[in-house]
Amino acid sequence: MTGLAALLGLVLVGAACPAAAQGRTQAPGTLATGLHISDGRLVEGNGNDFVMRGVNHAHTWYPGRTQQSLADIKAMGANAVRVVLADGHRWSANSASDVTTVVAQCKANRLICVLEVHDTTGYGEDTAAGTLDQAADYWIGLKDVLAGQESYIIVNIGNEPWGNTDPAGWTAPTVAAVKKLRSAGFQHTIMVDAPNWGQDWQGVMRADARSVHDADVTGNLIFSIHMYSVFDTAAEITDYLNSFVDAGLPLVIGEFGGPADQWGDPDEDTMMAAAQQLDLGYLAWSWSGNTDPILDLTVDFDPTQLSSWGRRVFNGVDGIAQTAREATVFAGGTPGDTQAPTAPGTPTASGVSATSATLTWAAATDDVGVAGYDVVRISGTTETGVAASTTNSATVTGLTASTAYSFAVYARDAAGNRSARSATVEVTTGGAPAVACSVGYRVVGEWPGGFQGDITLRNTGTAAISGWKLGFTFADGQTVGNMWGGTATQSGGAVSVAPASYTSMVPAGGSVTVGFIGSKGATNTAPTAFTLNGGACATG
Repeated sequence: MTGLAALLGLVLVGAACPAAAQGRTQAPGTLATGLHISDGRLVEGNGNDFVMRGVNHAHTWYPGRTQQSLADIKAMGANAVRVVLADGHRWSANSASDVTTVVAQCKANRLICVLEVHDTTGYGEDTAAGTLDQAADYWIGLKDVLAGQESYIIVNIGNEPWGNTDPAGWTAPTVAAVKKLRSAGFQHTIMVDAPNWGQDWQGVMRADARSVHDADVTGNLIFSIHMYSVFDTAAEITDYLNSFVDAGLPLVIGEFGGPADQWGDPDEDTMMAAAQQLDLGYLAWSWSGNTDPILDLTVDFDPTQLSSWGRRVFNGVDGIAQTAREATVFAGGTPGDTQAPTAPGTPTASGVSATSATLTWAAATDDVGVAGYDVVRISGTTETGVAASTTNSATVTGLTASTAYSFAVYARDAAGNRSARSATVEVTTGGAPAVACSVGYRVVGEWPGGFQGDITLRNTGTAAISGWKLGFTFADGQTVGNMWGGTATQSGGAVSVAPASYTSMVPAGGSVTVGFIGSKGATNTAPTAFTLNGGACATG
C-alpha cells in the first residue's frame, strides 16, 4: 500500500466498528453558536441539516488562484470547499492575515469553509509529516482569527494524519488534539481524518470512532473518510458509510476520486449515490493543480474546461449541481418557500455526436429564484437522471452511437421545490466516428483454466489521444481478472478498458500496453474487433 499511500496522500506534493456502538448520538448540552452536531448529523445554528457538496482547493500551493477559484467553485453550484493550509512544519505556514482573507472570501462566495492542515499527511510512514499536536498548536495560534466564525467554518485538524504503519497509533493523538483545541476554547465543529492515508482500510477509525467522539466534551466532532481505489466496490462503500449512520456518528467523505489508476478504479458512482441517499456530505479532490492531472476537476483552473472527472462531479447524477443546497446562514433557501418553479421550456438539441448531445431550454421562473436544472432520460415510464446544470444548458455524455433517446428537464429552487417536467426532445446520436488507431492483441502464455494476455493500443493519427476507452468482446466465455496499465469492466463477453494514469495519454505515433490475467475454458479465441471511444480500430 506504500505506493498507493503516496499517490492518495500527496497527490499535490511537488505541484505543490462503530460496530460495537449502541444508540444514537444526542445533541450536546452546550451547542456551538453555528455549525454543530445534533443526533449524529451536521446542522446549522438554526437546526437545519447542512449536507456538504463541494470540492477541495489547494490554497497553500496556489494562493494566487484562490480568490477566483472560490468564485468559480460557487458558480458551479457547490455549497462548501475544503481549503488546504500549512502549519509551517513541511510547507510555509499560512499566516493569520492570509487565513482571515480565505475565510472572508469563502463567506463572500456563500461557501461553508473546511480549513485543513496538510503537513500531517502520512505521519508515521512519511518522515516529512508533522504531528496532530503540532497542527493543534497552529490552530490555537489562529484562535483570534477563527473565533466568531463558527457558523461559517469547520476546523479539520490535520489531513490524513497517519500512514499505514501501526495505524492503531492514530487514536490517542487524535483524542489529544481534540481535547487540546477544546481546552483552548474552540467551539467550532472539528473534523478528524482517518488513518491509512485517510482511507481507514484497516478499520481503526471505524472501530474507535465512538471513543474518539465521546472524548469531545462539546459533541461537535465529525469524522472524515477519504475514498479512493481502496473503495472500488459498492459493498465496501455502502458498508462503511452505513456503519457510521447506523451508529449515529457523523461522517463526511472529505476527499474522493473517480478516475482509474494503477491501483484500481474507485466506484465514485456508488460513493455519490450513497452519500445522497444517506444525506452525507462529500468533497471531491480536487479543483486543479495536481501533480498527476488525472484528478483535476478543471484544466488549469479554468471552469470552462471541466475534465471528464469534473463533469461527473459537478453535472452528473447525484452531482453537485443536482444536489447542493446553500447554507441557510447565507439566507439561501428562504424559510417557508413551498412554491415550485415553472416548467422549463422544451429543450432543443445541438452538437449531437456519437456519444453526446448539448441540450438548451428556455429558463424557468420562481418566486425566490431557480437554483438549477435536472436533465432526465425517458424510457417508457422510467426516468433516469443524466445531467444537472445551474444554467439553461447541459451536455449529456456517455451515449451510444446510432441510438434514439428522449430527454426532458426539471427546474428546482434552493428550498428543493421541483417544477413540472418540460416537454421532451428526441435525439438520435450519430454513427461512431473513424478513429486513427490500431490494436495488437496477443496471448503471452496459458495454462489449464487461465492465461496471460496483453493489448497494445497504437495511435496512428497526428494528434494525441487522451482519456481513452477500449472495447472488445470475448467469444469463448473468457474473463479478465487482474489487469495492469488499465482497469477492465466486463458484462458477459463484452469488455471495456479504461486507462491508468500513466497510460491515459497516447502520443501521436506512439503506443501504450496493458496486460492482464484471465480465465478461460477449453478454447481461447482472440477478439477480432476493437473500438476506441466508440469508433472502430484497425487490428494488427
